[in-house]
Order: sequence, then structure tokens, then C-alpha cells
Amino acid sequence: MTGQPLVARVVAALEEARIPYAVIGAAALAAHGVARSTFDLDLFTVSTTPLEDAFWSGLAADGTVRLEVRRGDADDPLLGLVRVEADGQRTVDVVVGRCAWQADVVARATRVKVAGTLQPVVTASDLVLLKLYAGGSQDSWDIEQLLAGPDRPALAAAVDAGVEALPVEARQAWQRLRTKT
Repeated sequence: MTGQPLVARVVAALEEARIPYAVIGAAALAAHGVARSTFDLDLFTVSTTPLEDAFWSGLAADGTVRLEVRRGDADDPLLGLVRVEADGQRTVDVVVGRCAWQADVVARATRVKVAGTLQPVVTASDLVLLKLYAGGSQDSWDIEQLLAGPDRPALAAAVDAGVEALPVEARQAWQRLRTKT
């Protein structure tokens, strides 16, 4: 198992535990036609199991993997994040969401080739919803890039259908972005 790429090992741990997950971040953007370079791979779940240190014991047993479990506080939009690192390998972040609508995002993911294997990747509209929820300046840029594509009308309609589940600040950001592009 240690000969496998780190991402394959993390995915295997999630799948063995039957934890639903989906690719988000720059890799999901790339799957939807937007190129943005990062060294990490972001996986998203609403399962709290990855936040338990014991979940990662098998992966960390050989001593080549470094783990950092960060739990969000009550004001954090996330329950937490697990950073998984190994020398010379692409870092994997397992992002743990806290909202019921985010489970639907994971359930709607479709399998796309990412990092050499088929992985569930969030839909373009769900990626926009997640980025609206995150609310950062990079997230806004990413949304603008997605909206610049040829499927803009269908994408905007799909986001319109899901945006009511988001906090008011995210809905307001969507209105600004929708009229801007």
C-alpha cells in the first residue's frame, strides 16, 4: 500500500469505510474546464469519521504519512479539515462540511478521471454553491471562470435552484456575481 500515491491511499481509506466523498477545489474546476494550478487535492465529505484520529491509524502506521486534524469551532463554516501529507506527494485535504445541503452535493457527484483514477467530482453548479458558501475572493474568481463557459445559462439556472439553501451573504454574493458576468 505504501507504493501507491497518497491520494489513492486516502481514497481507499474513505471507500473502505464507505464514507461518501467528492472532489472539490482546483481539481473539480479542471474537470469542469477551468484551469487553476494547486499542489493539493481537496476531497469533501459530511461524515465526521475522518475527524477521528483513529480513522487514520492504518494510513499513518508506516510513518511516511503526516496527518493534521483541524476541528472547526461553532462559528466555522466547516466541521473540520484533515491535511494528509507525504514527502514528494500531492497533499490531500479532506474537508468536512457541516450542513445538510452539502450531503446532497456529495450525492450528486459524478465520476470523472482525476489524478489518474475515476473519482466522484461535484457538479459545476454544486461547486459554485460550495464556493459561494466559502465566500473568499479566490472563490469568487473561480465562480466567474465557471460562468464564463458555454454552459452559463444552464449553470446559472442550476445555481438559482439551489442557492436558497445558503446563508443570506452567499445568496447576495450570487446575485452580484450573476449580474456581473
